[in-house]
Amino acid sequence: MLSIFAAVLAALALLLNGVMAGIFYAFSNSVMPGLNAVDPAQAPTVMRSINRKILNPGFLPVFTLSPLASAGAGLLLLLDGQTAAATWFFAAGVVYALGAFLPTAALNVPMNNALDADRLDWAAYSPRWTRWNTVRAAASVAALLLIGAGLYVWR
Repeated sequence: MLSIFAAVLAALALLLNGVMAGIFYAFSNSVMPGLNAVDPAQAPTVMRSINRKILNPGFLPVFTLSPLASAGAGLLLLLDGQTAAATWFFAAGVVYALGAFLPTAALNVPMNNALDADRLDWAAYSPRWTRWNTVRAAASVAALLLIGAGLYVWR
């Protein structure tokens, strides 16, 4: 029975981390270049709107539950004696937490708030925000690969 719950959490971790990797990747490779291609006076207005609209029930649970699902699957796998697989899932949770969650809280959201309060212009905001967003994308992809390794080891 424990392995069934582990499988459900592992699948959830795979799904959530994959969605986050896609969201972050899409922002760095299409949304931000698109905003950089419009009048710099319009880009902040659009980004402010995006920042408000992304705080929704389709995004927030995926963003916050990604590392928890990985850690939960790791814990259940560990309790089931699947130490090697558990280690990969724990690593995925840590990589996501440090590479995606932490930069969001420490860097991207404060930059969003500064843009919203007109304390940061687009020329200063966009390159730095995109750079850190790309870090978040890479961390999410790495977490996804670690989950894949965990599933492979578990079989």
